[in-house]
Amino acid sequence: MPLATERQSAPTRRALDAIVERIGQVVLGKERQARLALACLLARGHLLIEDLPGMGKTTLAQVLAQALGLQFKRIQFTSDLLPADILGVSIYQPDTKSFAFHHGPVFAQLVLADEINRATPKTQSALLEAMEERQVTSEGHTYKLPDPFFVIATQNPHHLIGTFPLPESQLDRFLLRIEMGYPDRAAERQLLKGRGGREQLATLMPVIHPEQLLVLQQQAARVHAAEALLDYIQNLVEATRRQSSFADGLSPRAGLALLAAAKAWALLEGREMVLPEDVQAVVAAVITHRLQPAKDMSGGRAGLVARLLESVPIP
Repeated sequence: MPLATERQSAPTRRALDAIVERIGQVVLGKERQARLALACLLARGHLLIEDLPGMGKTTLAQVLAQALGLQFKRIQFTSDLLPADILGVSIYQPDTKSFAFHHGPVFAQLVLADEINRATPKTQSALLEAMEERQVTSEGHTYKLPDPFFVIATQNPHHLIGTFPLPESQLDRFLLRIEMGYPDRAAERQLLKGRGGREQLATLMPVIHPEQLLVLQQQAARVHAAEALLDYIQNLVEATRRQSSFADGLSPRAGLALLAAAKAWALLEGREMVLPEDVQAVVAAVITHRLQPAKDMSGGRAGLVARLLESVPIP
């Protein structure tokens, strides 16, 4: 199935819609979360999912890997997990009298870092550095990670016992942060009837293959952003630096993340140019984990995003 040219927007749209539909067969009633997760991957970013246990975080990662035909590895983060358990380790070979590097589970196309905030900061940092550099260095040798390479990290809310919150500098490595939320009544009834859920994964077939995903990522990067759209993104970023509602403003990296995510969302919508609506669709997922509200502000981060959008007019 060729997806290589910009003229083939209709086949591209059908393929992306089919991926979202395939995810929806397993993760019921969560189309927006599925589309955001797919947009994150199309933008070559990494995804952070934060919610209570049992909300479908792990299942979303598994079905996304299966629908895209990606090699999948799951790392269960615990307090005694070591960096070598993630990255790999050099083992001495007596027959050759040399060390051979044995790849860790991070050498997969889609890595699920399950409950990342249950591991120590040192172990968290090992994964996050690999995410940023897309390579692993051991014993003076550098090993490239596969392409595509995508990390989905899940974490439980910070109030739960036994968690080590990710610092802001490491949260910034994630392009998007989403919450699964409770299912609506209709979706939960389907789950109670045995429809959807992880049991469906065994029969799920890939919609596309990794090589086609790379083409889709290239198409997302080529989506056009007009000067007026860039003005809108810059105005949003600058507003966070001026307004007293925020403890700190957004960094230049956050602006780039917002543009990349908006381009991917536009591709999902079947367009070859970004609209302000695309920016508004992804802005909360891009910035809520990057912004800290001022101490005297109420309404939480979601309220801050809403007020930010209201305060910045569309050019």
